[in-house]
Amino acid sequence: MSACQCQGCDSQFGVRRAEKDLKRYRKSGPDVTTRLLLDALKTQGLQGATLLDVGAGIGVVHHELLSAGARSAIHVDVTDANVQLAEQEATRQGHREQVIFLRGDFVDLAPEIPAADIVTLDRVICCYSDMEQLVDASAAKARRLYGAVYPRERWLLKVWIALENLARRILGNPFQTYVHPTRAIDRTLERNGLRRRWVRDTFSWRVAVYSRQ
Repeated sequence: MSACQCQGCDSQFGVRRAEKDLKRYRKSGPDVTTRLLLDALKTQGLQGATLLDVGAGIGVVHHELLSAGARSAIHVDVTDANVQLAEQEATRQGHREQVIFLRGDFVDLAPEIPAADIVTLDRVICCYSDMEQLVDASAAKARRLYGAVYPRERWLLKVWIALENLARRILGNPFQTYVHPTRAIDRTLERNGLRRRWVRDTFSWRVAVYSRQ
């Protein structure tokens, strides 16, 4: 098994969760941190850009960026429910022919996935125990920009996540969430030639955009 606990992802992000996420997106649009990421990327120029959306969920990031001028997208997600609903939504929005949908763990699929102008990981780094493996593999695919949303290092958040992880273990759900050191994420991206150029923090999340040097 790769760094993402795939069976845990299936139990954590099943059909009910995917349907709820899609219903909320159709009603209210992207959530706060996703909107911050999208707004930051849009300022960098999207016209004709290619996108790789890692851990794409129901596809909110690529739905929005394709509507804003991106040319094409690759959607990678580990769960069947997210891929199926994302494909349905892409069809509804008229983007189906612009998106390639891949089901599986990105780290396993990465050798066969081409590079893209923009790579995004919206609340995905926190799903991997081996942060460097995921970030190395995804950073290598970013020709121009790399956008990510991941948890901040706050003690209260760490306690809350530890309690959530404990509750899941008690209930037999193997999925775990991780708070990786921000400096370690930045160092891994810098090692791959990407430097942070924009950042915004909410109480729980960091939204950051990195650019190729």
